[in-house]
Amino acid sequence: MSNQKPKLALYWASSCGGCEIAVLGLHEKILDVAAAFEIVFWPCVMDFKYADVEAMEDGEIDVCFFNGAIRNDENAHLAHLLRQKSKVLVAFGSCAYGGSMPGLANFYTRDDVLRWVYFDSPSTDNPDGVLPQKRVDVPEGELRLPGFWDTVRTLAQVVPVDYFLPGCPPEASSIEAAVNAIVSGELPPPGSVIGVDVTVCDECPREKHEKKIKRFYRPQEIIPDPNTCLLEQGLFCAGIATRAGCGAKCPQVGFGCRGCYGPNEGVLDHGARILSGIASVLDANTEEEVEAILDTLPDPAGYFYRFHLPGSLLRRRGRVSGKRQPVGEAAVHEPA
Repeated sequence: MSNQKPKLALYWASSCGGCEIAVLGLHEKILDVAAAFEIVFWPCVMDFKYADVEAMEDGEIDVCFFNGAIRNDENAHLAHLLRQKSKVLVAFGSCAYGGSMPGLANFYTRDDVLRWVYFDSPSTDNPDGVLPQKRVDVPEGELRLPGFWDTVRTLAQVVPVDYFLPGCPPEASSIEAAVNAIVSGELPPPGSVIGVDVTVCDECPREKHEKKIKRFYRPQEIIPDPNTCLLEQGLFCAGIATRAGCGAKCPQVGFGCRGCYGPNEGVLDHGARILSGIASVLDANTEEEVEAILDTLPDPAGYFYRFHLPGSLLRRRGRVSGKRQPVGEAAVHEPA
């Protein structure tokens, strides 16, 4: 039996970087991770190159925590490379699991995004209409950018994933539990979500009564009662349809659950389950009353699919051809 430490890799694709900070949020327990694993790839924290991974044997990495959605060619290349080199690949955090915030771009097309960023936004000053190119020759050589995809994908839509660790970001306790399970060899069956299978409501200590919602409020519009269910007070909360594991920390400080831990077991579409839960508590008798209440909820699609649009049954807004011309030569290499 080898006495070598198992090898650990961590990578950050299309995400905000919060998952990397969450790992550091283990505080002194990060030393336990360093003691249990040989960290062979973590470019956010240490100086590693892609060539270091390419030189490894297939399956040489024991565990890879991959956070971030797949948004461009580089994300996809690293997903395939780390899948090839890793025995166990974990979709770490909401972006890798369900697409999360980057995935909301699936309500638009790639051309819509580029047009807004480089032409139409109020802060843009681009009189020459310059767009980023995948390859540009300069005196020093050729500069390259990864191709920008039209559709944001989850990690599992690009490569096989062994386990999912949800959260935006995952709580330190969840990360610690996952690390301990890996070290002890007590992982659940492949394909499992690491965590508990109850809802945030089950973890939330706020008092719950019969819910009858007449209207929704933005957080700045009311000061909620500190002990009563936020949804009963008209504040949007996805805790009724979201997997627990966070300790209901957002509701406990007066902010409704946004749904970052994703759906419970057996739920095919997290947004549809949230919508169903919200619809069940509307105090309305007619279609007009339902519409009037929902009119007080700004951006319902963003609320319902904030963390799981690419991973939902919808995946993205349908494309409408012939309405607009492509914005330029910034060609994209993307699988169908």
